[in-house]
Amino acid sequence: MKIIIVGCGKVGTAIATELIVEDHEIVVVDINRDAVTRLSDSLDVLGIEGNGAIYETLEEAGASNADLVIAAAARDEVNLYTCLMAKACGAHNTIARVRNPEYAGDLFRVKDLMGLSMFINPEQTAALEISRMLRFSGALEIDSFSKGMVDLIKFEIYRGGALDGKAISKIDNLKGTVRICTVERDGEVYIPNGDFVIQAGDRVSIVARTESAVRFFRKINVSVGKGRSIFLLGGGKISFYLAQRLLRSGANVKIIERNPERCNELAEMLHDAVIIQGDCMDQDLLHSEGVEHADGVAALMDYDEENILISMYIKNISKAKIITKVNNAYFDSIISQIGLDTVINPKHIAGEYIARYIRAMQNSLGSNVETLYRLSNDRVEALEFRARSSSRLLNTPLSKLSLRNDLQVICIARGGKIILPTGSDVIMADDSVVVVTKHKGLSDLDDILSRR
Repeated sequence: MKIIIVGCGKVGTAIATELIVEDHEIVVVDINRDAVTRLSDSLDVLGIEGNGAIYETLEEAGASNADLVIAAAARDEVNLYTCLMAKACGAHNTIARVRNPEYAGDLFRVKDLMGLSMFINPEQTAALEISRMLRFSGALEIDSFSKGMVDLIKFEIYRGGALDGKAISKIDNLKGTVRICTVERDGEVYIPNGDFVIQAGDRVSIVARTESAVRFFRKINVSVGKGRSIFLLGGGKISFYLAQRLLRSGANVKIIERNPERCNELAEMLHDAVIIQGDCMDQDLLHSEGVEHADGVAALMDYDEENILISMYIKNISKAKIITKVNNAYFDSIISQIGLDTVINPKHIAGEYIARYIRAMQNSLGSNVETLYRLSNDRVEALEFRARSSSRLLNTPLSKLSLRNDLQVICIARGGKIILPTGSDVIMADDSVVVVTKHKGLSDLDDILSRR
């Protein structure tokens, strides 16, 4: 697909990075020459210097025959106008980044009036992801397949725990309702078979229905349930959106924010939250407010370094679920060494959401991928395919199929029923099939077959 991205800031860069690995034709546009050069050189894409909201610039970028124009500039109004001009050029689909909470209530009207394909709010999507993480306080990551019917959940194995030292085939708690699909250990990632022995320190991903996952976690003594006492460190947009969701679920929310004017704004918008004006890095303040007794803490300040440091401190004094916002990808190697619980990057999440939308577009144009998640620092992909009637895999037991190495069929959804398949199960036409694999670039269900 031909995709034009207007805006080469952090969001535009994250979107371009997410899409370029899927072999799209990408054009990036920005009024800042250095930003265009940096992004076009690093990703080897075509870069155009100019105002992407102007008709002539969009024409030069090829908007007249573009499948999609994504407006990711700094200002919401510019992004909406860019989409309007892109439509005037003849672009088939448009996506606008819109961040201002005041526009949230009218966006569905704007979407219809302007013919937007979708809008993306990085802070709101990050808040959604964080709230999902708080569904299972023991989870490190949660993704969903089959329209939310099944979850892919990552958690850590602790020494002496119920799974420590056990071969997967010997874990009684699985019983056909939970499937272990990946294991991360010492910088490596494995797609394990039944003989694989789980060890303390492993980060294990399972696939299961939500209710089955809850029962499984309770049996192995991993914390489940929604946090009731939540601290949000920093009063930015993510904290606002997240507090709204948490308050609706009945949680007690405290927000600590340094800026007194922002505290007043939050107090006016979030009547049921406790707003505290102070320094989030002040350990005495945190203790006086009882952070060591919290169920969950989200470090959402402006500076990555502060979020990382305060998360490390709170991890030493509390059993809370800790979520750390980090925007700079250069910290990834450090984070993996210091063992933070859960790290989120709002720009990366926005890129993933847009990539999912594009995959849905492609599905109507020939691609067979309905959902895709990149796991374990992009070393593993979990893909959801729709089984077409022409597929070569149909009605053959999985044990009889010659599947690629480093690949596992982990879930089949059929008529509202979830099947965690064994070797005797078969794939039928119109099934939704989820696989995990180390192979990249699979675009059709038949691609899971060995090429030998």
